[in-house]
Amino acid sequence: MYAFWNIFSLLIAVASIAYAVNLFKQIMLKDPGDAVMQKIATAVQQGGRAFLHAEYKWLAVFVTVVFAALCLGPDDGKEQFLGWRTAVGFLLGSVASAGAGYFGMHCATRAAVRTMQAAKTSLGGALDIAFKSGTVMGMTVVGLGLLGITLLMLFYRQDGTNFVNYVLGFSFGASSIALFARVGGGIYTKAADVGGDLVGKLEAGIPEDDPRNPAVIADNVGDNVGDVAGMGADLFESYVGAIVSTSIIGWSLVPTVLTGVAHSDAMTSLLLYPIVLSAIGIVASFLGTLRVKADDESRLSAALFGGLIAASVFLVIGGALVTSIMLPTPLMTMNGTTTATPWNVYWAMVTGLTAGVVIGKVTEYYTSEKMAPAQTIAQQSQTGAATNIIYGLATGMASTWIPTVVLALAIYWCNALAGIYGICVAAVGMLSTLGISLGVDAYGPVADNAGGLAEMSHQPPEVRKRTDSLDATGNTTAAIGKGFAIGSAALTALALFAAYKVAAKVDLSLDNAHVVMGLLIGAMLPFVFSSMAMKAVGKAANAMVEEVRRQFREIKGLKDGTGGEPDYNRCIAISTEGALREMVAPGVLAMLAPIAVGMIFGKAAVGGLLAGSTATGVMMALFMANAGGAWDNAKKYIEAGHLGGKGSDTHKAAVTGDTVGDPFKDTAGPSINILMKLMTITSLIALPLF
Repeated sequence: MYAFWNIFSLLIAVASIAYAVNLFKQIMLKDPGDAVMQKIATAVQQGGRAFLHAEYKWLAVFVTVVFAALCLGPDDGKEQFLGWRTAVGFLLGSVASAGAGYFGMHCATRAAVRTMQAAKTSLGGALDIAFKSGTVMGMTVVGLGLLGITLLMLFYRQDGTNFVNYVLGFSFGASSIALFARVGGGIYTKAADVGGDLVGKLEAGIPEDDPRNPAVIADNVGDNVGDVAGMGADLFESYVGAIVSTSIIGWSLVPTVLTGVAHSDAMTSLLLYPIVLSAIGIVASFLGTLRVKADDESRLSAALFGGLIAASVFLVIGGALVTSIMLPTPLMTMNGTTTATPWNVYWAMVTGLTAGVVIGKVTEYYTSEKMAPAQTIAQQSQTGAATNIIYGLATGMASTWIPTVVLALAIYWCNALAGIYGICVAAVGMLSTLGISLGVDAYGPVADNAGGLAEMSHQPPEVRKRTDSLDATGNTTAAIGKGFAIGSAALTALALFAAYKVAAKVDLSLDNAHVVMGLLIGAMLPFVFSSMAMKAVGKAANAMVEEVRRQFREIKGLKDGTGGEPDYNRCIAISTEGALREMVAPGVLAMLAPIAVGMIFGKAAVGGLLAGSTATGVMMALFMANAGGAWDNAKKYIEAGHLGGKGSDTHKAAVTGDTVGDPFKDTAGPSINILMKLMTITSLIALPLF
């Protein structure tokens, strides 16, 4: 039974990777356009590759050091999380996370030019290529994540040993790479974006993506390393963390299985249910992608969201089948009087899935240019940048209440259904359709780059109109993706926190001074972390602004378009150097803070720290992501011809607000997702040291 379900899931994981490779081949067969388009696209491809190569060289040193430290740690073969097995899992998780991000970025930078070429003839053809590129990222992430977990579960299984703890090393590796990929990619993309906007749009008065702007190639590169590779790494570690933490909780529940159910069957069911459910989610995601088709601008959002809903329906059906086959009846005792049945666990999964969709739609409301919040921010821009920023901040703060209530109710309901295991399964349910939900998200940067290529290669207006339609929908799907990522991060962090509490065997009541102290320190960390990330963007953007100004000043004919070529490579180098230099401090903070607190004040203080960082981290992530998205789309609402349109004072005020929102939504906000989870995983791994 154990080997059967693992191999079943492993085969689906391999099929997912094969499907992603096949989609990539299909994309590469499409027409890449003329020589001018290919030259620009090649510059973006080379810039993205150069950044990831430089980043991965630094990360290779980090991975080597941590691998050696884990190998040297104590390992009693029962309850410890250290030792060579954890180290091997860490190494595999690091490589898988980096590999998924690299392949997704590699595909996206090649799909953009083909999307733009397809837009010359039809909107449907352009959508097909852009969405296939996003699906490559989604299917690669879930395929590599599930493949790594199933292989480790097969090889590490040992009767009488809590071998699931060692698999946590895979999640630790994924989280470590994800943090640096998210922070580094976010700094890179926003340094280029902010620098290019401030000088290009506000000072020089030239359009976005104008080839005269020296930062334009770096900006397009940043879309890929931040919003494709970074987002992929972010959700890769959420996906893996949710599955592994649920399995760890499942192991802890085995002794409470009711009389009459075989111990081995119960262990197999509780350990492997999240893994098999994720495998079914991959199949559901594949079926959902077949639903995404549109030839009309008005159908774009419906087509993408319809694919996600279709995948969710398939998961609900497939999950019911798996539940009826895998889980024994009765399943487990939650307390002295309540019994959790298999269908309790199933409905917890459905609850998590539903909560993810609801949070995504709420995020769309607060960020879409078609909705009142973003339009009101645009109206506030008529009285200047100050009122734009005030209302944008207020909108971001207000946007936290509905997702928070949804998460709170989901947690309450899942706990009532199946205890902490139900909450963990809800996190798995929310992430099971990641193959398509990440595809819908990663489609956005491809569409954005296609629009940039259309502008830089001076395509006819109808081409830019089609790419702008794709890009506008991509902004909405990206905002939905960020809301989904935050919601899943909250549930995953809670699942990992539960695993920590079980492993630490410690009282976390609020009358314990160590817990309260840790709670306050943990609540502070997301603020300090966000400050470090935003300052990093500010420093790198400042260097970018000075460089763009220098080129406009010193290269004759560049600004007015009468001659002179911009030095794109210098701007790419500035973004790369700034990102690699500034990503170190936030990463070190995330990993060392829980270890330092644990070694000085003990396990209870760390428990408080994790609870505090999760509570404020979720609020900060929602606030920053939604405020940034609303600012961005308020600007786009004006650029569509409302309230004075491009070049007006209202537009300039909106550009300033969008510039403030850039590090909110693309650097600090998304990185907090990983901060919450990485600190918990680090605490679990380092538990023997406390």
